[in-house]
Amino acid sequence: MSPSSTHLALGRSLLAASAFLRRKGLKLSGDLQHSRVIPWFEIKGDQTLRLFYALDPQSVVFDLGGYEGQWTSDIFSMYQCNIHVFEPVPAFHAQISRRFRHNPRIQTHCFWLAAQNQSLRIGLAGDGSSIFTAGAEQIVARFVCASDFMREHGVPHIDLMKLNIEGGEYDLLDHLIESGWIRRITDVQIQFHDCVPGATQRMHHIQDALKHTHHTTYQYPFVWENWHIKEQDRSR
Repeated sequence: MSPSSTHLALGRSLLAASAFLRRKGLKLSGDLQHSRVIPWFEIKGDQTLRLFYALDPQSVVFDLGGYEGQWTSDIFSMYQCNIHVFEPVPAFHAQISRRFRHNPRIQTHCFWLAAQNQSLRIGLAGDGSSIFTAGAEQIVARFVCASDFMREHGVPHIDLMKLNIEGGEYDLLDHLIESGWIRRITDVQIQFHDCVPGATQRMHHIQDALKHTHHTTYQYPFVWENWHIKEQDRSR
């Protein structure tokens, strides 16, 4: 690549990173997340790694943190699989429901999966809306126990679960691991967030637990990482 092409690519990565950080309420300059996201945008991870999976029309995908539904739209366009989208903010959920209203293979749910059934306040901040964010506006959102949901909806296996739930991933992953449900998920695509107290230690604890059943296929800490199951003898 020529120097001019290299500078152009870096410039585009910086612009993409800047937009990402603005959505998260962070500044590009002098922020730790800057050093985390630049390598991800340099490889165009959102357009490559996050979409390239061994899926087909029989696959089951869970999108936790649907927001505007773009990732679900991209995955469905590529694989025509069955997708459950979970988005607890009513305005975002309504938008997703309208977007996919004519697609029976995409089901939308106005809650997040969690370790237990409960209602919690979420601070609204676009795609950074979180129970760990104060926000100028807050809503009460519904959280549903993941293992209960699987049982009640007759879900025996998940081919791909995407987690972008702004800090809620820690309790949910602990639940999936402790319940044994993690062994029924082929790929787990995770964005860990450092807005949670003890985030780094909790992330490492979960990663150590995941190593018993899965291995990483890519890993950009606190940006995106993917864990693919080791066993191949699961029933679907």
